[in-house]
Amino acid sequence: MSFNTTATIASFGGKLLKLTHKASSTNCDMALNLYLPPQASKPGSKVPVLFYLSGLTCTGDNCAEKGFFQHSASQKGIAIVYPDTSPRGLKIEGEDDAYDFGSGAGFYVNATKEPWTKGYNMYTYITEELPKALFSSFDELDSERVSITGHSMGGHGALTLFLKNPGLYKSVSAFAPIANPTNCPWGQKAFKGYFGEDQQGKWKEHDATELVKQWKGPLDILIDVGTGDNFYKQGQLLPENFMKAAKEAGNDKNINLRMQPDYDHSYFFISTFADDHVAHAAKYLLA
Repeated sequence: MSFNTTATIASFGGKLLKLTHKASSTNCDMALNLYLPPQASKPGSKVPVLFYLSGLTCTGDNCAEKGFFQHSASQKGIAIVYPDTSPRGLKIEGEDDAYDFGSGAGFYVNATKEPWTKGYNMYTYITEELPKALFSSFDELDSERVSITGHSMGGHGALTLFLKNPGLYKSVSAFAPIANPTNCPWGQKAFKGYFGEDQQGKWKEHDATELVKQWKGPLDILIDVGTGDNFYKQGQLLPENFMKAAKEAGNDKNINLRMQPDYDHSYFFISTFADDHVAHAAKYLLA
């Protein structure tokens, strides 16, 4: 599967590629950003990959432009993939009616409820189709060394994709994740729409707080949440529920939940701690 490169931008000694490609899982053209660190330009080299999943309303551009992941990634020799957050332009009724459902709000699940099954399959896109396309098109990317991180809805995505696919990712971290979506308004709206109100079992399959209860083996996770985050204050994130479930299951020993004083939900928060999350991934990607 070939990519179309719409722009190449110099960044921290490497290059940021703006890409588009046809995706069968989402039934549309998908746009993304790929950062290749300077180490990727060395003949025969293969660099590890960190996927960054964005939050509600975002595209692959937001973090690439404001997250400053490229700074540390360039030093450590890690490629960063910034995918979009949903299909675009499928002409499904209601697709563009709200910021927290439909366009820009794919929630990294495969919808089972019509008409959203027509392309709202971000779980398959992120875990299967996009990586396969990238690794077949860019020889400098190492398919054996992949980690994942994300913010808000993307933090939910990072945690659930990691916990649902043992061995697929070397590490996981999250910024202000929607950690217990079955118990917050954002998650309940999305899961009702994509799965159906009567599919509570399906809801739990995409809830990190439920998934961590069944995890087997070590679990090293870095989570940052700002105490000034209005969505945290409104009960949309619920990191305490995730930690409680992990502790009850005996899986909390190496989960580092850092409550960062005064920080909000924005990219000022993400950019401040981006280096820490790249370093967390590097422990495993460069081991």
